Amino acid sequence: MWHPLLNSMLMFKQSRCIIRRFKTITGILLFIVLVLSAQVRAVTLTDKKGRRIVFSSPFTRIVSLYGAHTENLYHLNLENQIVGVCINDTFPPQVDKKIKFSYHDDPEKFLAYMPDLVLIRPMIDNGYPKLIRRLEKSGITVVSLQPSGIKEMYDYWLTLGLLTGKKLQAEQMVQTFKEKTANIQALTRGIHPRKRVYFQAIHTRMKTFTQGAMPIFALETAGGINVASDAKASRNTNIAVYGKEQILAKGSQIDVFLAQKGVMNAVNIEQIKKEPGFNIIKAIKNNQIFLIDENIVSRPVPRLYNGIIEIGKCLYPNIFTQEKLKEEQ
Repeated sequence: MWHPLLNSMLMFKQSRCIIRRFKTITGILLFIVLVLSAQVRAVTLTDKKGRRIVFSSPFTRIVSLYGAHTENLYHLNLENQIVGVCINDTFPPQVDKKIKFSYHDDPEKFLAYMPDLVLIRPMIDNGYPKLIRRLEKSGITVVSLQPSGIKEMYDYWLTLGLLTGKKLQAEQMVQTFKEKTANIQALTRGIHPRKRVYFQAIHTRMKTFTQGAMPIFALETAGGINVASDAKASRNTNIAVYGKEQILAKGSQIDVFLAQKGVMNAVNIEQIKKEPGFNIIKAIKNNQIFLIDENIVSRPVPRLYNGIIEIGKCLYPNIFTQEKLKEEQ
C-alpha cells in the first residue's frame, strides 16, 4: 500500500504538471489569437499614385490638402482628428478654426504638427514630389485620392472610412446618397421631352465634361440630356475640349446652357451671351443660361445632391418644387 504522504506528493506533482501544460497551451492559444487579430485588423489599400498603404489602426492626426477630403472628413464627424486643412478650404465654416497648410509650405511646418496622415490628390503628387518624399521619409503616411467619376466616388468615400476607422459611417454615407438620388430619378422619370443641355466646364478654353463625370451625373439625374456626350477626355481627366465649332454645330439642339462657376471657371452670364457666335445657340436666344456653383457639381462630396437639385430647378422649375421634393424625401 502507498503511504498517504506519498499519495499526496504524487497528486501534487501531477497537478503542477497539468497546470504547466494548461499554461503552455493557453499561452500558445493566446499568441495565435493575437496574431490572427492583428491580421484581421490590418488593412491594405492602393492610392491614385499606386502606393500600397498598410495600416492596422485608424489614423488620428490628419492634414487634408484638398477641399473635398476636408468636407468628407467633416461629414464623417472627424473634426477632432483633423490637424489642419488646405489654405483654400472654406467649407464647412468650422475649417476657419484649423491650422492652414499649403503644398508650398516648408516640410518642417507639417512635421511640427506631427500628423500621421496627409491626404493629397494627384495634382500635388505630380507637382510637388520633394514635399511628398520628405513627408514620407519622416514616417508620415501620404495618401493620394481623387475620384474621376461617380462610380469611383463611392469607393473613395469608403476608402476614407477605412483610413479613419469610420467604415460603417462611410457605408451609410454611400447608401444615403444613393437613396436620395434614386428619389430624384423617380421624380424625373416621367419627364418628356427632356431638356437638352450643354454643360460648360471652362469658358475661356471651350471645355466641357466627359460622360461619367460628376457634373454630368448631376445633370442626368436631374432629368437633363447631355448634348456633348461625344466629348473626349483630355489628359486622363473628366474635362474635355469641346471647340466652338462643335458647340455651334449643336446650337439648335441646346435648350439650356449651364456653366459651372468658381475658381475653375470665373465666368458670368454676360460673357457667355457676348461670346462671338453664341448668339445662334437656342438657349442663348431664349435666355436659358444658368450658373452653378462648381463646389456642388464638381466635387466628390455629399453636397453633389444639392447640385442635382439646383440643376433640376433650372431645367424644370415646375417639377423641382419644395412640395414635390419633400414628397420624395
